[in-house]
Amino acid sequence: MFQHILVVCIGNICRSPVAAAMLRQRLPGRHVESAGLGALVGQGVEPTARALAEAEGLDVADHRARQLSAEILDAADLILVMSEGQRRAAADLVPAAMGKTLLLGRWLDGGKGREIPDPYRRDAEVFRAVHGLLREATESWARRL
Repeated sequence: MFQHILVVCIGNICRSPVAAAMLRQRLPGRHVESAGLGALVGQGVEPTARALAEAEGLDVADHRARQLSAEILDAADLILVMSEGQRRAAADLVPAAMGKTLLLGRWLDGGKGREIPDPYRRDAEVFRAVHGLLREATESWARRL
């Protein structure tokens, strides 16, 4: 059973902290955290993403972006990324991580899987669409874990 789950995106201020909060809510007792490949270190969740998360009762107020490292990857049992490029980037840091790194959107689109786009610096409609994908993806993972 996967006890330590890591969610990864680029800046660690939009997608991964919200998805991690969703997984924590759906998988109590599991350790779920997030990090970014190009993290905006120390920043909180982007305001639009935060408002959408808080409207669903998710607590993201204390989140601070952090940079992905080999140590963080090594500690995780399961690593969920937003894109294949991020999956390869994680494997560049720790080649052994490739086997435990999957798309967060792996079960979307009837099991065909899909990448989850970055809403950073986009309008609120894009954030809402991405938030919906995060919700659907985390619910799918929670059912399988």
